[in-house]
Amino acid sequence: MPIRVLSVDDHEVVQLGLGVLFEQSSVRLQTTAKTSAEALQALGKRQPDVVLTETLLPDGSGIDLLKQIKAEWPSLPVLFFTGSESPSYMARGYASGAAGYVTKSDRLNRLMDVVSLVASGKMAWTEEQLKQFTGGLSPDPESSLTAREGDVLQLLAHGLTNNEIAAVLQIGYETVKEHVQHILRKLGVRHRTQAAVWAVRKEMTRSDK
Repeated sequence: MPIRVLSVDDHEVVQLGLGVLFEQSSVRLQTTAKTSAEALQALGKRQPDVVLTETLLPDGSGIDLLKQIKAEWPSLPVLFFTGSESPSYMARGYASGAAGYVTKSDRLNRLMDVVSLVASGKMAWTEEQLKQFTGGLSPDPESSLTAREGDVLQLLAHGLTNNEIAAVLQIGYETVKEHVQHILRKLGVRHRTQAAVWAVRKEMTRSDK
């Protein structure tokens, strides 16, 4: 029985390419959607085995769509298939329950392998990705972040660069760098990707209470 896929991407060329690629395998492109709203509407009518989604959609982010899908269909695997290689976005996807993350620059065979893997109920994060996301993290590290450091961490977790954080908070670039270093030290993590994972986990924990 073929693996049924819902692809969420607003680029028609990508959708057509996936259809052609899947015809030569045990995977079938069951449904396509250009927006989160279209994807949720399609899921309400018939459920695929795997959802493929871009990270950026015309009506929101792939992370938001992932959370909505997990709220309604918790066992449905959601796989990011995207042109973005942002470590922070990968971290947020991992912490929010994504089954894996494949970039559009990866070889085609990897996409096919990952779709098959997550359809079987397994996670498709590589060992290298998991080490990057979770290395050095404890479930709830002690911290004493200042209010400003909390603001920086929240923006960092949403994938903003130091320059973008400086613009949003209307503070200097060097000040942002200093805040980021303090955040990493206080959380006991090695880099901003791990800090993003910590922030998303805390956000999810608060929303569950």
